[in-house]
Amino acid sequence: MSLDPASIPTTHVEWPGAVRIIRSLFPPIDLFEDIVDPADWPLLISAEMKTNPRLMESIGALDLVPPERRVSGPCASWLMAPFTHVSTDRPGRFSDGTFGVLYAARAFETAVFETTHHHARFMAATEEAPGWTSQFREIVLDIDATLHDVRGEDRATSPLRDPDDYTAPQALGRDLRASGSDGIVYPSVRHDGGECAGLFWPDVASKPHQSRHLDYHWDGSQVNLIRDLANGTVWRVER
Repeated sequence: MSLDPASIPTTHVEWPGAVRIIRSLFPPIDLFEDIVDPADWPLLISAEMKTNPRLMESIGALDLVPPERRVSGPCASWLMAPFTHVSTDRPGRFSDGTFGVLYAARAFETAVFETTHHHARFMAATEEAPGWTSQFREIVLDIDATLHDVRGEDRATSPLRDPDDYTAPQALGRDLRASGSDGIVYPSVRHDGGECAGLFWPDVASKPHQSRHLDYHWDGSQVNLIRDLANGTVWRVER
């Protein structure tokens, strides 16, 4: 049984300095970084594709984001890419992969617990050898928006907090987005007391910028260490 979107309350969320951690292998996308009006992007793409036929591979499915909700300028890639590079092979808590969601945590520690969990599942599934395995970027951004709030502990929303089964939250995410919602604020199931937001459009966040570069260490069963590449500081991840 799915939740009625009309039953979910909304809350004005102000999170300056929210944190998103992504793999470093994803580079900035030149089109999104330009200061050109997003309304002019189709013309630029048409001209550029005459000499770069693989351009759309880097941009992704631009049509998934309406022109009025696109953002551009320095660091805009960190807001746009989650919505143009989607796949049903990479579903998330509030999307089955047919549309994008930008996930961010209120605090760095929560973002670490969320990303180390998912990275560990990938490493285990691919039977990777222990060691310092992958580099990540810490993206800092501001959230100032009215979001649907499922942080309560009532029984009706408990399926949304299942650590492994995303059936209920994906259905809610689909329905809320279709009804015009800007996103969802919810409790982290990986970090006790942590809070996260799933944003349905890139313009819901602002002022993105890259902060630290991080290394994740895989010990064969979990990600147990995080290293700041700038100064060599190492943190132990304790669950």
